[in-house]
Amino acid sequence: METFEKITLIDCSEKELFDFHLDTNNIKLITPKHTKVELLDYEDSTYEGKIVKIKTTRAFICMNWIIKIEKLQYPNLMVDIALKSPFSYWEHSHIFTQKGNLCELKDNIKFKLPFGIFGKLILPFIKKDIKNMFAMSKKAFKATLTKLIDEKKINLENDRVCLI
Repeated sequence: METFEKITLIDCSEKELFDFHLDTNNIKLITPKHTKVELLDYEDSTYEGKIVKIKTTRAFICMNWIIKIEKLQYPNLMVDIALKSPFSYWEHSHIFTQKGNLCELKDNIKFKLPFGIFGKLILPFIKKDIKNMFAMSKKAFKATLTKLIDEKKINLENDRVCLI
């Protein structure tokens, strides 16, 4: 099993950040531009056991994901697992912790590649791709939160938003 961890500090409350993550439609807003994301069955509420069907397209390669919201502990933890994906196993934990005026978002991913030895050969490329995806997501996340504040679609305490 492989792991990846990314910690981001965001100038907002854990509740605000958790609520943002509860809206599965927001995945389209924070996904890097080179990857198109289509929600195949959008529903407003997010709850434990919810199934989310996603189609991603990157470099003309389409992949269908079926994600299950495995655990929700408001406002500190959201865990989703892939029931169907390009990976043999995929678990993504989003951990929200208030740190003074900032919220720490810790993304923990556990994954396993398919294809045995061939999967091990491409592992360094997959790890680099995941790292790059989260780096680009951080930039997109900041831009998205700033835009939503400007449009008054979300109300952050004291209109604070920045990523460190």
